[in-house]
Formats: sequence, C-alpha cells, structure tokens
Amino acid sequence: MALVLYNTLTSKKEPFAPQDPSNARIYVCGPTVYDLSHLGHARCYVVYDVLVRHLRARGQTLTYVRNVTDIDDKILARSRQSGETPDALTARMTDAFLEDMDALRNVRPDIEPRVSEHLAEIVALIETLIEKGAAYAKDGDVYFRVHAFPEYGKLSHRTLEALASGASGRVDESETRKKEDPADFALWKGAPADEWGWPSPWGHGRPGWHIECSAMSMKHLGETLDLHGGGLDLVFPHHENEIAQSEAATHKPFAKHWMHNGFVEVEKTKMSKSLGNFFTARALFERHEPEAIRFAMLTVHYRSPLNLDWTLDDAGNVTGFPLFEDAEKRVEYVYTTRQRLASIDPARIVATGEIPEAIARFPQELAGALDDDLNSAIAIATASEMLKQVNELVEQSKRKKGTVARGAIEAAERALAALDTELGIGGQDANAVLMRIRERRAKARGITEAQVEDKIRERRAARDAKDFARADALRDELVAMGVELMDGPTGTTWRIP
Repeated sequence: MALVLYNTLTSKKEPFAPQDPSNARIYVCGPTVYDLSHLGHARCYVVYDVLVRHLRARGQTLTYVRNVTDIDDKILARSRQSGETPDALTARMTDAFLEDMDALRNVRPDIEPRVSEHLAEIVALIETLIEKGAAYAKDGDVYFRVHAFPEYGKLSHRTLEALASGASGRVDESETRKKEDPADFALWKGAPADEWGWPSPWGHGRPGWHIECSAMSMKHLGETLDLHGGGLDLVFPHHENEIAQSEAATHKPFAKHWMHNGFVEVEKTKMSKSLGNFFTARALFERHEPEAIRFAMLTVHYRSPLNLDWTLDDAGNVTGFPLFEDAEKRVEYVYTTRQRLASIDPARIVATGEIPEAIARFPQELAGALDDDLNSAIAIATASEMLKQVNELVEQSKRKKGTVARGAIEAAERALAALDTELGIGGQDANAVLMRIRERRAKARGITEAQVEDKIRERRAARDAKDFARADALRDELVAMGVELMDGPTGTTWRIP
C-alpha cells in the first residue's frame, strides 16, 4: 500500500509520490524563537517526526528541513522586555527548543536553516519579485502585490476578497497606508538606523515573516517541494503567502503536497500564547515523562483537535492532566513489557511453537495504519493488543513446565522495535524511564526512596523471622502511601501506580 496523505491544497487524500523517488523533499515551518515552546509546538513537531520516521521505515530516502525564525518583530519586543540583545534571546530560545524536541524524541532535521543566515537569499528573491512586477518598494518597505497572483487563495479555498482582512499577517497595521491594496503583504520592513536590522537595496530593515520560508526552502530543497507542513493556523496567511510569492517568482508549483496538523484546544479554544491558555512543554515535562506527552498526542489523528483538560484544587491550582496521566501509565506499560520480555528464563525458550497473531502481524498493521493518512490513533490501538500478547507470553513462560517459542520472542522483539522506529515509543533505556516515573510520582506524594526501602528491608526481616503479621502490616502501610510492591525471585521491587 502506498502512503496516502490528506492534501490541504486539493482537499482530499492523495498518494505521496516524491518527484525524485531517491529523495523526498520535506519542509516544515519551525518556531519563532522568542519564548519557550508550548504544547502546540510539541504536537506539530511530533506529527512531522512520525511522518519522517514512517517514510524512512518504508525505505524512503528524504531530506527533512525545518527552519528557525530568529528575526521577527516579536523577538525584538521580547528582547526589550528581557533586557538582552535579540541575538542572545534567539540563541537561548533556540537551544531550549532543541532540548524540548530531543526530550520528546523527535529526530533532528537534516537541515535547520536560520533566517539570519539567509538574508542574501531573501533579498535576491525580493529583487526577483520586483523585477517581475509582483512586488513594489514604498518608503523603505517592500510589499507583495497580491492581485499580481490570480491564484491567491487556492490553499485556503477562499476568494481574495474574503481573505483581505489579516492578509499581511505580522505587518503593523499603521503601514497599511503605504500599500496599493490592503491585502498586499510585507516582504521587507524598513526600520530606524539604530534599530535591530540589516542593510538592503531598500534601506535598513528586516525581512517580512513570509518571505523567509520561500527563500530558505528553495535554497535547500529546490523550487518545488514534495511536501510542506505546519500547523493548521499557518494555512492563512503564512502558507497562502508563501505560495503566492514563490510561484510568482518561479512560475512553478511551490509544493505538491500541503499537510497541516490540528490545534491543541482548551475548552474548544485553540491554545495560544496570545490567549494565555498555554502550557510550555518543559513545564509539562516536570509533571510527566516527555514520552508520555508524545504518546498522548499520537492517540488522536493529526488532523483532529487535541483536547486538553486538567483538574484543579479548591484554590484554583492545576493538580493534574488526565490525558497525560493516562498516557504515562501506558508508556510505563510499554517499558515494563520490554523488561518482562527480556527476563524470560532462557531455559523456558524452545526451538518451535506458536507465535501469537497480534505480535506477528503488528509491524505490518502499524505500517498500514500510518500509510492511511498517518493514522497514529489506529496504530496505538493496534499496539495495545500486541503488548497484551507479549505479556501473555511472559506469563506462559512462568507456568509449571511452561515454554515459549524462540520465534515468538523474536517476533515480540521486532514488534517492540517497530513501535519505536515508527512512532518513537519504547526505545529508551527501560530502567531509566521507569525510575524517572517512579521518582516523579514519589516526589508528588511526598515519599522518599529511603522511606520505602527502609520499610521493604523491615518487611523482609519480618518474613525471615516468620512474623507474617508484621510483614503484612508493613505492606499495608506502603499500600496506604500509594506504593505497590512486586515480590520476585530476586527480591522485592516497588512502583507507584
């Protein structure tokens, strides 16, 4: 089955077919680095990470480009608030963004261009647009002449008249008087000589928001991309404007396939910094394993909204996020399953025997779900049955005279490897992940590891002395603290459910 993805441009699912089968060219709009990344950023880049992982798992060679917007009016405004230079702010926030993406287990892009490193390409593209009559300079600014591009609106499927309001995106409305038409948008924005900016043929200033992606993507991937992605909020004006300026310059399709992920919503309202209803990724990482955040996002189809809710105490403080709490338990289950599979006694492994069907077919079912418009929700549901059968294998090996086929264990290992390769779930060191989860939960309950270990030692001593009543009482004390004990042949371990 070919990979089929919904194309925003055509409003239908279409096979993803790179122009050059030996190298798919993918561009995703990256962050504007003036603040820490929030949950909406996390969702966006997890979605495209799964796309890249899946394509590579299918054997597709690709070049993945995700930019960093390190020149923007928002950056200048924030740097003034923080008392640091724009360059210092963007360097700090870029590092923080990359750390957050690494924590989510997103693979790094092959190329991560920065606007500040592509000013020559941006200026050259603007000059081309002016030469072609698609742009004009006015008092140090340069604007794209929207009426020079008859297909404007083809991505958002609305007429130019309907799109006129807000078409300029991040352009200061006070500049509207300079435009030939209110829908025209800025390619270059003049700035005072003593303000953060760069020289250009039109004077000192900064590039507009939209022109940067056209210039950077064309430099690194050519004039026609195989796929351009981003959040749903970028369809208009950002991506609409990218199409207009790029195709006006090259007279070629800018991107064959347009892919957009849905919003993270709070009470059916898009989460955003401007509304103040957002949570930074790293604030959530303090509460939950980052991989749990990733897992939660994959339980919902990428084009659907991800609804976030939380619990509050009487004082109105956030006490929990049910979505991530459930996801963390499921991630814990993945890693516990891996540990249990690895613990099967080699003496119980035999040459031949049955391979459970859900385990054997999982890699193919996982790939099939992702081939159908990257349906990670179906993929996650399929993984649940696979994990259940892996644990049943472990239980089978523990029965009196119980054995497990070597082929079944190898199939289970392949299934778990596919879960990591395709979805980025379950591939970390199991002991480290489970220990972090336990420590985080213990801290939230005011429990220390020393407290628990002391009671476990006391319980062991009571059992050795055949004081089973005391041993049971100690177990009950730990249960009351929220601690679950697991007695095994090598001793007692513990967890906090």
